[in-house]
Amino acid sequence: MSARMRILVVIGVAAVAAIGAVAFISGRGSSGPSASQTAAHTGSPPLALDLGLREDAQAQALRQAARLYAHHQPAKAGRIFDRYSSLPAQIGSAFAGWPNGTVSQLQGMANRYPDNSLVLLNLGLARYWSGDNAGAVQAWTDAYEAQPDTQSSLTADGLLHPKTPQGIPVFVPSFTPPRVHAKTPAGQLAELAAAARKPDVRARLTYGIALQRVGREVSAQRAYASAARVAPGDPEPLVAEAVARFSRSQPVRAFSRLGPLSKRFPNEPTVRFHLGLLLAYQGDIAAARTQFRKAQALDPSDPLAKEAARFLAQIDAVRHVNAGRTQAPAR
Repeated sequence: MSARMRILVVIGVAAVAAIGAVAFISGRGSSGPSASQTAAHTGSPPLALDLGLREDAQAQALRQAARLYAHHQPAKAGRIFDRYSSLPAQIGSAFAGWPNGTVSQLQGMANRYPDNSLVLLNLGLARYWSGDNAGAVQAWTDAYEAQPDTQSSLTADGLLHPKTPQGIPVFVPSFTPPRVHAKTPAGQLAELAAAARKPDVRARLTYGIALQRVGREVSAQRAYASAARVAPGDPEPLVAEAVARFSRSQPVRAFSRLGPLSKRFPNEPTVRFHLGLLLAYQGDIAAARTQFRKAQALDPSDPLAKEAARFLAQIDAVRHVNAGRTQAPAR
């Protein structure tokens, strides 16, 4: 990770569990599981708890329970989950008792909270593990649409498109973001939010990047749009807002913004670089290579051109490894 991208990185147990689900399903089709019904999977389904930047005692306990669950200790995890009545705790309790009543409990929660992406995401995971692929896809679609400014929505979007790279594309600035002094992730985000209240383009872009890193894409769009209002002729805020609009389910929302920017700013590597970045996350590696090369050719000394060169080197390294595997003689 380059210095420009090292701003606010928060990796929770829930996010790791959700990524594990993406990895498991990967390879089963470009738009989610293809068969509507399959045999139930062995073991327990991954649990995705989006606790955000919470640091209260309950959040810490739920993270501990999620770790126990991920390490195949559901009984111990269940005892912790059962101490609390919050929705994440109820979801955890239902998973800890897998498979006894898990799907029906989650369906009941979804009936009570039909617009809650966290509930719908986990309902989809439980359905998928029980062999109900069609039901899983519907739950993940609902989760994606319900609360777009949440990590749960982003995770659901990834599960619906398992052959694409994990994670989300985050805007890469041409400058080194300022250091934050707060010790906790929540404090860091608050510090960046305070700085973004000033008419400072870089402060607002930095705040938007931090929001993206914690799964708040809609809030990031607003931060980037506010930066664009301060400097309407600067390509970076416009590119950043387009990047934050990306999703695998609705890629046109981002590409319809970035395409025209390539004509408005034909000599700006940031436009070509981020076109390549979004194409890579969509799974179109060949087209991504083309855009990275264009970014590099515009101005090899530009920070984004250097980022493009780094991405090209990574793509070439992966291709080399894959080619070696393909050509390896059978034993």
